[in-house]
Amino acid sequence: MIFLKLYWEFFKTGLFAVGGGMATLPFLYSMSEKTGWFSAAQLADMIAVAESTPGPIGVNMATYVGFTTAGLPGALIATLGLATPCVVIILIIASVLDAFRKNKYVDAAFYGLRPCSVGLIAAAGMLVVKISLFNFELFSETSRFADFFNFKAIALAIVLIICTRYVKALKKLHPIVFIAASAFVGILFAF
Repeated sequence: MIFLKLYWEFFKTGLFAVGGGMATLPFLYSMSEKTGWFSAAQLADMIAVAESTPGPIGVNMATYVGFTTAGLPGALIATLGLATPCVVIILIIASVLDAFRKNKYVDAAFYGLRPCSVGLIAAAGMLVVKISLFNFELFSETSRFADFFNFKAIALAIVLIICTRYVKALKKLHPIVFIAASAFVGILFAF
């Protein structure tokens, strides 16, 4: 039964996540609340690892969740569930696209999907900020204002913004340098 549930949850995520891997984050956050397969903190860790490793973020996250939930078969089933809608939709579109390429309604539909993609990616970005920089769970337990903020993460974000925006010598570096440096700092200071 767990395999069917994994497939179905990731199938829905793949079907409605228009705009790429980051657009899957609102669905994954909802999935974490509904299924309990992973927490918000684990989701933040998955985002960090999936963004730092080769491959699409949605596939990396589906594979990770499937593996932690049901081992190697779970990883394969979750990944297949996420990929199935994409493959089916691409095959359908490819088979009829030439016939409708100049159709104004099809063009308008694709144009209308753009704001949807932007909205999903913006929601994912806000979710990453919420999970990374704030600690709502600890604050709800202690009610101390100082527990509301993740000061280490905020300090790292400020340093990264300064380095990538205002230090000319660092502006030219490849983003992988900042990803590796952030991973090192995270390990060193136990984020």
